[in-house]
Amino acid sequence: MNKSESKYFNTALRMDESLITLLEEKDLEYITVKEICQRAGVNRSTFYLHYETIADLVNETAERINRRFLSYFPKQKAEILGNMGNREKEELVLVTREYLLPYLRFIRDNKRVYRAAFRNPGGMRAGTRYGELKQYILRPILERFEIPESYHPYYIAYYVEGIIAIVKEWLRKDCSDEVEMIADIIEACVHPYEK
Repeated sequence: MNKSESKYFNTALRMDESLITLLEEKDLEYITVKEICQRAGVNRSTFYLHYETIADLVNETAERINRRFLSYFPKQKAEILGNMGNREKEELVLVTREYLLPYLRFIRDNKRVYRAAFRNPGGMRAGTRYGELKQYILRPILERFEIPESYHPYYIAYYVEGIIAIVKEWLRKDCSDEVEMIADIIEACVHPYEK
């Protein structure tokens, strides 16, 4: 990366951070280019050099966060998703410490991002983060256990929203409880009879 590319990248990062800070304070539809520029220490022409709209900045910010998120996991996506159809039913457990701990560490290390995402779920595309989880993991597990397809949305909503509720409570407490404790709680809720 040459010097001008580095400067361009650093400016984009400052605007990402400005957006996240503003999203913690107010809803996306009330954020202006002027506010983003003031927080980032850039002028409007610099903003428009990088983006056409605030939505473009939101998309870039969400993609950068997603790349950071994936870097916390020990295995590649293909290994995580694996061949769900060939696994034994006993192996079809989504919540394992191997994946739960990196997920919780990422949340702790990116508290501001998660607060902003929960405050502005549509703007930060929070729902899309769970798309692959639903399609490639939860649905195949439900199919293997022969849960009727019409029940799938309810099972998935219960599972995902339950974990989100625990995460929101943890964020409310500024992630002051240890990651391991939160992992224990989630595992106990998901697998109450295995402890």
